[in-house]
Amino acid sequence: MNPPAPCDTMDLFRPLLAELLAVLRGLHVEDWQRPTAAGSWTVHDVAAHLLDGDLRKLAIVRDRHAVSPSGPIASDRDLARFVNALNAEGVAFGRRLSPRVLTDLLEIAGEWVAGFLESLPPDGPAHFPVSWAGESASLQWMDTGREYTERWHHQAQIRDGVGARLLLESRWFDPVLDISMRALPHAFAAIGAPVGTALVVEVAGQTRQEWSLVREPSGWALFTGRAARAATTVRMTGDTAWRLFFNALQPDAARVRVEVSGAWELADALLQARAVIV
Repeated sequence: MNPPAPCDTMDLFRPLLAELLAVLRGLHVEDWQRPTAAGSWTVHDVAAHLLDGDLRKLAIVRDRHAVSPSGPIASDRDLARFVNALNAEGVAFGRRLSPRVLTDLLEIAGEWVAGFLESLPPDGPAHFPVSWAGESASLQWMDTGREYTERWHHQAQIRDGVGARLLLESRWFDPVLDISMRALPHAFAAIGAPVGTALVVEVAGQTRQEWSLVREPSGWALFTGRAARAATTVRMTGDTAWRLFFNALQPDAARVRVEVSGAWELADALLQARAVIV
């Protein structure tokens, strides 16, 4: 086992954008109103959210444009309410845009974002910490990785909604898992267990990865690879993993989609983990 190394996703933004544009430009008019795994959002809404996210990234981080919350941000719940309100406003505005306008703007803004992220030193400080990973300060590679998972999983919601092929191949999905698994130590922070207790997570399909979460004296620590002695082993497909981490699969539904060996208490905590602000 080894601690996870920094994950470089920068070279994936432009090709991932091209994959998104190809899907959107191939949709029929009725496809844009199909439901998705993103709650009440349609395909059009998810595309509008992607555009809003790109424009916010440029305005707030690149241009240092202040977007003030309506109240103090004193907890994760405060942050979630603030972010969810911004998301809802962005999607509401996006409903004014035709599919063609929305797609063309996604192409332009996506190129701008890729260029901006390329200009940032990977080991420099990120503008915002990745809160769902429990970080109070993040390095830029981690924040860029978070941005990649955002774009990947929203594209997955669109693809799932219209019946297009999901990007579960190793090239696309390995970085998604690499970044998302870093949510586990924070998600398990309140879970007590003897030092040395290990949870092994196996993800199989078009890619195969093994991760171990181990209780150490200072808390839970994440490792790549398989712990020699696991209290619990959870096996799932890549399709289940992305739906779980990105809030498209509730714990009760997830329980029937995973295979568990050992103590269910640790498995249930895993099924609550999310790699997004909720």
